[in-house]
Amino acid sequence: MKIGYPCVNEAMDCSAANTFRLASYSEERVVAAVTANLACLRRMLEWNVAQGLLFFRMGSGIVPFGSHEINTFPWQTHFAAEFQAIGDYIKANDLRVSFHPDQFVVLNSPSPDIVRRSIQELVYQGSMLDLMGLNGTAKLQIHVGGLYGERELAISRFAQVHATLPEAVKVRLVVENDDRLFPLRDCLHLHELTGVPILFDNFHHECLNHGESMHEALKLAAGTWHPTADGVPMMDYSSQALGERKGKHTDDLVEERFREFLTHLHGLEFDMMLEIKNKEASALRAVAILRELGLSAPAPIMPIPPLNLPRDPNAPTKTQRTRKEPALKSK
Repeated sequence: MKIGYPCVNEAMDCSAANTFRLASYSEERVVAAVTANLACLRRMLEWNVAQGLLFFRMGSGIVPFGSHEINTFPWQTHFAAEFQAIGDYIKANDLRVSFHPDQFVVLNSPSPDIVRRSIQELVYQGSMLDLMGLNGTAKLQIHVGGLYGERELAISRFAQVHATLPEAVKVRLVVENDDRLFPLRDCLHLHELTGVPILFDNFHHECLNHGESMHEALKLAAGTWHPTADGVPMMDYSSQALGERKGKHTDDLVEERFREFLTHLHGLEFDMMLEIKNKEASALRAVAILRELGLSAPAPIMPIPPLNLPRDPNAPTKTQRTRKEPALKSK
């Protein structure tokens, strides 16, 4: 079992999501941002490997406006060697990586324009995994989408769009059960129609389900993954923040709840992404618990790279939040 956290190392002094305003687009800015983003991504991966955190969700903003029509710069060829080097590092250290395209990716939208731009975003993010030379076990994680008043029609529309996707996207796509619209049962129906694997979210299942026990739900979701083409099933883990609205994730790992969740696995293997606010801090505690229980390899004997390096005067300022292109969010 591999433990990971998404996109940002909160304690590190760099960001892999440096960007700029659309109005100030230039090829020079693209080159500067991608150079900094790939360098920081490599640093994060090296730090994770030294800590035994072998699952990482990369942020989608590595290439600013990567799926936007304005970006005509041939970044795929310009940075081919850098992407390949990161992919080689991932494979050499048995890392698992993924992307989780943002909420504007809605394949079952009634709007052809939103569907078109959603596919463009999936192609962009999948192409980065292709450039890294990674196989289909590196995934693109999305939700079913909107309900639009008709559940069956919404699911069938997803299936129809899925059939038109490039094969390079299809082999990477996984669908996550959500906490408001499409629970596990709907995702299983979608799997029957398309073959898309289900990335199980335990917290979403607690919020919205049809009475399946946690172990039953885990087993059903795991059964949608092909052992070689898809690899070990992935899942998201979190828990309810006490005293907050239903569905709000905790800011920190609640160890007793995490230990209780592990009892539902009963021999099932998952690579687990922690969707918890303090990211790497909780991931370190989770992997320590797994090692204690014999569910993860011992800590590696290797130097841990520093979280902070001397300031490079030419480096971009750390970006705390990736700027999203407004046009892509419109529905």
